[in-house]
Amino acid sequence: MKIIDIITSDKPSLSFEVFPPKTSTSYENVKAATEEIAKLSPSYMSVTYGAGGGTSDYTVSIAENLKKLGTTPLAHLSCVSSTHEDVKNMLLKMKEHGIENVLALRGDIPQDGKEYPTDYHYAYELVKEIRSFGGFCVGGACYPETHPESESAAKDIEYLKIKADSGCEFFTTQMFFDNDILYNFLYRILKADINVPIVAGIMPVTNAKQIKRICAISGNSLPQRFLRIVDKYADKPEALMQAGIAFATEQAIDLYANGINAVHIYSMNNPLVAAAIKENVSNIIA
Repeated sequence: MKIIDIITSDKPSLSFEVFPPKTSTSYENVKAATEEIAKLSPSYMSVTYGAGGGTSDYTVSIAENLKKLGTTPLAHLSCVSSTHEDVKNMLLKMKEHGIENVLALRGDIPQDGKEYPTDYHYAYELVKEIRSFGGFCVGGACYPETHPESESAAKDIEYLKIKADSGCEFFTTQMFFDNDILYNFLYRILKADINVPIVAGIMPVTNAKQIKRICAISGNSLPQRFLRIVDKYADKPEALMQAGIAFATEQAIDLYANGINAVHIYSMNNPLVAAAIKENVSNIIA
C-alpha cells in the first residue's frame, strides 16, 4: 500500500521507525525487534538507511521481511555518497522485493575523511530521479526548527518548496518536543504554498545522554518541563522510560486532537516503547 493513501485516509495513522544493524552479527536481534513492533499492526514502518554501505545493505532485507509480515514498509534512501548507478541498483532491488514507498534523503555528509563518489548534492535531485524511475510513492524530510545547515528559516522553507515541486508526496518531520513549534511550521509552509501532507515525528526519550547528543547535532529546542523530566530521572532508566513514554503520548494525543492525523514514532528498535505508546492511544486511533 502507498504511504500517501494511508496518511490521507480518515483514520488516524501511527507508524514506527526502525534502523538496520550496523554489523551482520546483530542482524537477527534487530530483525526480531522489528518483527515484535510489526505485531502491533502499525499503519506502516520506516527503515533507515546508511550511506556508503554499512546499514544500507540491510535496509531492503528488513523492509522486505516487514512486507512479508503484512506491514507496509517505507524504505529510506540517501544519496550524498551515491552515484546514479548506485541509486538505480537500489531502486531495482526495492522494486524486485515489492517495496513501493521510499523516503528520499540527502543523508549526512561522511566525517571520516574518505572521498566518496557522488552525483548528488541535494535531496530534491534524488526525489526527481526516483519519480522518473516510476512506481514509488516518494516522501521526504522536513525540519520544523530549520535544518541545522540551512542559512535561515526562510531559506529552509524555500528548499522544502523545491522538494515538494520535485515530486515529494509527503514529508516526515524531524523530532520536536514542543507541538507549538510544529503548528507554527505548518502555518509557514501553508503560507509558502506547500500543500503536502505532513507526518509528525516524535521521539520518546528513554536515554538522557542519547537525547542530549541528538539535540546537540540537530539543534532541537527543549522545553523546560521536558528538561526537568530528563534531569530528574537521568540516573533512573526505568523511571525515565516511563516519563518519556508519557511525554510522547501527551504530544501524540495533542497532535491528533488538533487535526494532525499522521504521527510517526522514532522507536529506536524498542518494542516495549512502541507497544506502550500504541496502547496509550489505541482508542484514539481506532
